[in-house]
Amino acid sequence: MSLQDRIEQLVRPGIRALNAYHVPPASGMIKLDAMENPWPWPESLRAGWLERLQGVELNRYPDPTARGLQPVLRTAMDVPESAAVVLGNGSDELIQMIIQTLAVPGRTVLAPEPTFVMYRQIACVAGMKFCAVPLLPDFALDRATLLETVQREEPAVVFLAYPNNPTGNLFDAGVLRELLAQAPGLVVIDEAYAPFTDASFMGALPHYDNLLVLRTVSKLGLAGLRLGLLAGHPGWIEQIDKTRLPYNVGSLNQLTARFALEHKDVFDTQARQIRTARRELDAGLRGLPGLVVYPSAANFILFRCPPGRADALHAGLQQAGILIRNLHGSAPALQDCLRVTVGQPQENAAFLRALEKLLPP
Repeated sequence: MSLQDRIEQLVRPGIRALNAYHVPPASGMIKLDAMENPWPWPESLRAGWLERLQGVELNRYPDPTARGLQPVLRTAMDVPESAAVVLGNGSDELIQMIIQTLAVPGRTVLAPEPTFVMYRQIACVAGMKFCAVPLLPDFALDRATLLETVQREEPAVVFLAYPNNPTGNLFDAGVLRELLAQAPGLVVIDEAYAPFTDASFMGALPHYDNLLVLRTVSKLGLAGLRLGLLAGHPGWIEQIDKTRLPYNVGSLNQLTARFALEHKDVFDTQARQIRTARRELDAGLRGLPGLVVYPSAANFILFRCPPGRADALHAGLQQAGILIRNLHGSAPALQDCLRVTVGQPQENAAFLRALEKLLPP
């Protein structure tokens, strides 16, 4: 039997049909494709962090539940006292843990689309049915279709990114409350971009026993740590925690996150700078010919190019040394769309100059 025959015989068809998550190389580029905080740590912060690292006992396993870090994260993310939390290796692992907890053949995971691709990807890997509810042309939730689909499909879990990725908009909070009241299963509100908006459902946790809220430190300026937090009713968190792999958050990550959040004012200042830069970048894009620019409450902006130009514009920007995300072809609603992360002012200016040269006058 050939290797390919063995693969086809042993690997589930659903896995063979998937594409692995792809991250393009970015060496030497102005990197505006991954929704990262563009600001490095101040040197004064680095010195204190490196000094603290010297005390880590790398020959020992990390604290399995990160007891020293949990209270710092709870305070930084305004987790209500009545809620329990579990930490993950990024919010991706927490999404996986939620789905693993509920994964029974025939059950449904539901999300609007376009949205964060890992909801669908992880659901398919777990062997669950994925049901997508298309967003309206302006990327708002289609309230009637969403609630009708929830009633018909009875999903085990509904995922909603708030603000949504890759569109950047906040969904109507009233529709989300209706969903919470009617959903037969869990509703997970993924607040990965919380540093860039004042909207949040974290404070609503005591009022809904089927609500879970996801957070991450990645967008705050700690993407290299891969650290996420899931908050919700203790009964749910107790069950989801059973799917967590032992020692999933390493000692260096725990110490670094704790140190960073002791200096959260630094990252809050950077988040305010990004909000300001977002407004300026939005205005710059709206001043260019032929673009449709969508409002964003995140640290990126989605825009639609003149018909048939997205691939060429993306390639032209790469040739100019600027990497953004090409979403054309990823979903019908994203035809001709590109997404740019908000960078430092000089990076945003370089991007706008390069894009203007590529557009018709």
